[in-house]
Amino acid sequence: MDLQKHAPAAPRTSELRASDADRDRVADMLREALAEGRLTAEEHAERVEGVLAAKTVGELDVFVRDLPAAHRGRDAAAAPHRPTAGAIPAEPDENVVAVFSSAVRKGRWRANRRIHAYAVFGSVEIDLSEAVFEYQQVVVKAFSVFGSVDVRVPENVSVRGAGGGVLGSFEVRTHDSDEADAPVVYVDGWAVLGSVDARPKRGKVVADILDRVHRRVEKGLRKHL
Repeated sequence: MDLQKHAPAAPRTSELRASDADRDRVADMLREALAEGRLTAEEHAERVEGVLAAKTVGELDVFVRDLPAAHRGRDAAAAPHRPTAGAIPAEPDENVVAVFSSAVRKGRWRANRRIHAYAVFGSVEIDLSEAVFEYQQVVVKAFSVFGSVDVRVPENVSVRGAGGGVLGSFEVRTHDSDEADAPVVYVDGWAVLGSVDARPKRGKVVADILDRVHRRVEKGLRKHL
C-alpha cells in the first residue's frame, strides 16, 4: 500500500494560522508606511483593524502586498529560533543586577555571548543599539521580580525570545533583519509581578550608516592633508 498517495497535502504558507508575532510584523509595516506617507491615517486605521481580525497568513499579506516593506529580505535566510548547539556558554559572560536600584548598559560596549539580567524591585536597561557584536548569536537571560528589564537592539539585528510571566508581562517583539548574516539576539526568562520587554530600536540603522559615511570621509580627508 502506497501511503504517500493517501497522505493529506501539507497546507500552503498562506493557509497557515496567523500568530500574534505575524500580526505584530504586519502592524509594524503599516506603521512604517504611515510614517513614510504611503498610507493616510484613515487607510492605516482600516488596515490595522483588518490585521487584528485576520485568521491566516494569507489574509495578513493582503494588507501589505502593495508596500515595499513586505518585499524586503524575502530571499534572506530566517534567523534560527533557538541558538545553535554549543554556540552559547552555559555560564554568563556578564551579569547586570538591579536590587532596589537601577542598572543601565548602553553606549559603545562589547556584547558578550550570554548576558544575565536580574531586576528585583528595580530596573535594568540593556541597550544594544550601539554595541559591538563580535558573535553571531547573543543570549540575554532576563529575570524580573517586582521590577523591569528592557532590551533594545538596532533594526539590522534579528530578535527572538521565549519566556513567560507570572502575574507579570513578558513581551519579545520578534524581528528578522533584512541582512542574512546579521547577529541574532535571543531574550529568554521570566517576569514575576514585573515586566520583561525586548524590541528593535527604530531608526538606529540610519544612524549607523551615517556614522560609517562620516568615518570614510574623514579617512579620505586625512589622506590628502
